[in-house]
Amino acid sequence: MSNLILIRHGQSIWNLEKKFTGWVDVDLTEKGKLEAEKSGYLIQNENIEINYYYSSIQMRAKNTLKIIQQVLKDNKNFKEAWQLNERHYGALTGLNKIEISKKLGEEKVHQFRRSWDIRPEPLQKDSQFHPLNIDTYKNVPKENIPNSESLKDTYDRVKNYYEIEIRKHLKKGNVLIAAHGNSIRALCKYLFKLNEIQITKLEIPTGNPLLVKFKDSVISECRYLDDERANDLVVF
Repeated sequence: MSNLILIRHGQSIWNLEKKFTGWVDVDLTEKGKLEAEKSGYLIQNENIEINYYYSSIQMRAKNTLKIIQQVLKDNKNFKEAWQLNERHYGALTGLNKIEISKKLGEEKVHQFRRSWDIRPEPLQKDSQFHPLNIDTYKNVPKENIPNSESLKDTYDRVKNYYEIEIRKHLKKGNVLIAAHGNSIRALCKYLFKLNEIQITKLEIPTGNPLLVKFKDSVISECRYLDDERANDLVVF
């Protein structure tokens, strides 16, 4: 028996401001820090020792993981991977979701946010929000830095990283991944064999750990740890 815990970072500053964030490296709000702390206690209550930790290289995921480790009193090193980053929203990056919905129409924006293989228009490389101009990504090979991504693009990089790096450790112990709404959606599509329609309906909440139990490499159980928010979630 092994366990995989997936946690979307707590509320970020741009979550609060309802902006398309993607690869812009923003931090947690105070509420987001509290969500991360609560996540730590929820995990602690399960009496699961985490053997391997992973996060994206974005600070909202890394800081969520650090807060969780503080609660667990666990100072193991964790591995950062750009492959677990949030989806890149292209030219939508930095725009307010409500305002752009009024301008383009809710249906069009929903298509950009939830479609499987449609990319928003690319973000110009001279934009302050482009990853090429953000110090966080200076060590990511330039050929791997996107100008825009579909959910399928995100799925491909997350799936490949899971297969190459994470799955071997999951066979030996318990793994916790702190990442983002779309990177976790992508991994859930892979793990639960969701089709392209099902994945468009999947919502991943901030700060609510998803516990996936494996027995003989087969998923035997899956549940969110925050029961109070269970009615608002899609449970597999």
